[in-house]
Order: sequence, then structure tokens, then C-alpha cells
Amino acid sequence: MTDYVLIHGAWHGSWCWSRVRGLLASEAHRVFTPTLTGIGERSHLLSRDVGLDTHIADVANLMIFEDLREIVLVGHSYGGVVARHVADRMPDRVRSLVYLDAFVPDNGKALFDYLPDSGRRYRELAVANGDGWKVPPPPARSFAVNAADAEWVDRQCTMHPLSTFEVPAQIRGACDGVPAIGYILAAGFEGPFRQFFTQAGERRWWQAELACGHDVMLDMPKELTAQLLQHR
Repeated sequence: MTDYVLIHGAWHGSWCWSRVRGLLASEAHRVFTPTLTGIGERSHLLSRDVGLDTHIADVANLMIFEDLREIVLVGHSYGGVVARHVADRMPDRVRSLVYLDAFVPDNGKALFDYLPDSGRRYRELAVANGDGWKVPPPPARSFAVNAADAEWVDRQCTMHPLSTFEVPAQIRGACDGVPAIGYILAAGFEGPFRQFFTQAGERRWWQAELACGHDVMLDMPKELTAQLLQHR
């Protein structure tokens, strides 16, 4: 039995992992899918005080209080930023780290530093529709979510705190010493993630590509689960 901790991306929540969670559980593994503070079913907790450190603590505290060790830690999209920090602070509890179409920030770099417009579009959305500090969710179609799930995803997504995209990463480097590290690219989505996939190859991490949109866990849950089982 393996313990999996799956971290969702911006605007999402535990709900997006339901299919993969069920598939992993059917193989007798334990699966934890924490919803980050202020998002999803915890959207009632969103405030200006919620930041990247809050989200890191969400996952770190789960691991501490559930006494999780030798885990497979998976971060999707923005969740890659969270997973990288958690693995950096608690490398002894992580045996496998998987970035799923995710941001992999270097020390001192913010998520926005990796976007072509340096985050201008999201800052403008926050000003126009989020009181300047929270970002409304983009439409699911902008992430190439499959047509059958698009309306559901649009209903499920919630506001996300802007500051989490702007704060520089504080990485010491311990995360890169995790025994097994890999990167899964959503090849059917033309986002900013191929740069990290390329870096993964340079760092000699294992790599995989799945021909789907950005929300891999919704588009190809069986194929994603197979990858997670293979690299545990």
C-alpha cells in the first residue's frame, strides 16, 4: 500500500481528483486530496490573509497530523508550486514527487515570472472582478478541458488569491533530492508548461506525455493513474 497526496491547481479543489482517487483506492492505496484554504468547498475561508504559505501549511500539516511518510506527492499546475515547497521542507517524508502539467519554480521566482505576460492578464481580472486581490476562474475551455466536463468545471471552480501567484519561491534545494521525481506533460494543451518538461529532462527526471487538456485528471484519469502506479 502506498500513500498518495494529490494537490490540485488554482481555482480547483479536491473534487477534481475524484476519478483518480477512486482508481487508486481500488488498488488498495490510501489517497489524500486536500482542498487548499479559500478554494473549492473551503471558499468561505478566502481572505486577503490567505497566501502561498497558507497552502503549503495545508499540505504540510496534513502530512504531520496523519503521520504520512514515504508518500507519492503530486502537484498539478499551481499545485506544483505548493508540492515543491512541501517537498523542500519535508523531503524525508516524500519518496516520489510528481509534477503534473505544473509550475516548478526556482528559488526567488514567482509563478507569474513564468507566464509570457508576467501575469498582467490575471492582475487585470483581479482588479475588474476580484476587488484587486482575488482572481476569478478562467473558462474551462481555455484549459482545453474535454467538452463533456467543461460546464461542470466552470460550475466548480472558485476565486483564487492573487498573492499566491506573485510571491517568490523559497526553495533550498532539498526537494530535488527526493529519490524519484517526474514530470507529466499535458500535450494537448498549449500552456506555459513545456519549459518545465524540458527542464525535467535536463535534470534527468522521468518524463511522460499524455495527449489531453490541462486537467489531466479529468481528461485521462485511467492513463494518469497508470503513471502514478508505475512511478510509486
